[in-house]
Amino acid sequence: MKFEDLKLHPAILKALKDENYSEPTSIQAKAIPLALEKADILGNAQTGTGKTAAFAIPIIQHLIKEIGQTKGKRKITSLVVTPTRELAIQIGDSFKAYGKYSHLQNTVIFGGVPQNPQVRQLRKGTDILIATPGRLLDLMDQGHISLRDIKYFVLDEADRMLDMGFIHDIKKLLLKLPKERQSLFFSATMPPKIKNLSQQILVNPKTVTVNPVSSTAETIQQQLYTTNKSSKKNLLFHILENDELEQVLMFSRTKHGADRIVRNLRNKKIESAAIHGDKSQNQRQKALKQFKEGRIRVLVATDIAARGIDIDKLRFVINYDIPNEPETYVHRIGRCGRAGEEGIAISMCEPEENAYVKDIEKLIKQKIEVVSDNPFPQTDKPMNSEEKKEFEKEKQRKKQEFFANRNKKRGDQNPKFRRKRGK
Repeated sequence: MKFEDLKLHPAILKALKDENYSEPTSIQAKAIPLALEKADILGNAQTGTGKTAAFAIPIIQHLIKEIGQTKGKRKITSLVVTPTRELAIQIGDSFKAYGKYSHLQNTVIFGGVPQNPQVRQLRKGTDILIATPGRLLDLMDQGHISLRDIKYFVLDEADRMLDMGFIHDIKKLLLKLPKERQSLFFSATMPPKIKNLSQQILVNPKTVTVNPVSSTAETIQQQLYTTNKSSKKNLLFHILENDELEQVLMFSRTKHGADRIVRNLRNKKIESAAIHGDKSQNQRQKALKQFKEGRIRVLVATDIAARGIDIDKLRFVINYDIPNEPETYVHRIGRCGRAGEEGIAISMCEPEENAYVKDIEKLIKQKIEVVSDNPFPQTDKPMNSEEKKEFEKEKQRKKQEFFANRNKKRGDQNPKFRRKRGK
């Protein structure tokens, strides 16, 4: 199938040609015809399947026909809600690319940055609004945004909305939307809460399922290094001695862990940066830009911050920490090996993560290849429940001791601090 077979407007076909897109992906081929018929859609699709175009192209087609060359201030007729700033920006870029010959206007709004530039853009008028939930509700409460003219509504990455605690915001938003509208709902997984939410949004939806979460692309070679917690850092240095790993997206379970990895890498003169929730929007965008341009070799990310990152021809993903949710593993390694390209996903497993690997293999229905040529093999045994309790107690004791000593030292050095402590 070609995009021409979907009976798209010439302006859209011309823009797709500029992007070197000739054939739709599986979800695009399934969803676009249904969306063009203005059916509600329940899309079960992972990041990287091309779902942004699956909803952006039909919306642009509808608006070209309905708005055309209308003059005057534009009203918001299409709303796309997505969980992260990075994803909102990328969706905005996609609408801009596919609609470059349509004269339609789109605006992206998100939190973490001053609102005034976004408000000024909204005052000029826009056809398509791409937003994260928090900033959207804030600007609605301030009277800067009205949803009364919405005809097309997209909720993207619904499962991540649930993970990030946005479901309450989405329910508040639904009360503000017109009942007469077309709704498109996309989620990589469909737990009961997400299915229930979809039923509140969609009317007689058509279901489109592509690449269920339990599947991993055949083009991705999966490798597993088993090691100890104490030797994980040295194993990472060993892996990165391979010059073929010239661009690596690495996953850490925590924000502090991501920062620690970056410090270790920089000490070894390996250019790297971290993106996570504690980083400002400018810091995230700068790191991502430098990574795409090849100025940073390793980009270390937490799962939430990485959602929506789309890097063409990325070959290498490293799981520094094994995720405790097997579906997350599938999401992570799906960042490489896209669009038929080859990819390599490397996972580093310490004893406490052995059970996570078993859960992953059960989900994907295959064994992950264990790398035998490993100079830092796993020798420690996982802790039992009692050992874990003792370990956590000792960690807490050391933490309290550290802060007590630090405060004492500050008090001894600073008379004001001593007075506050009653000395």
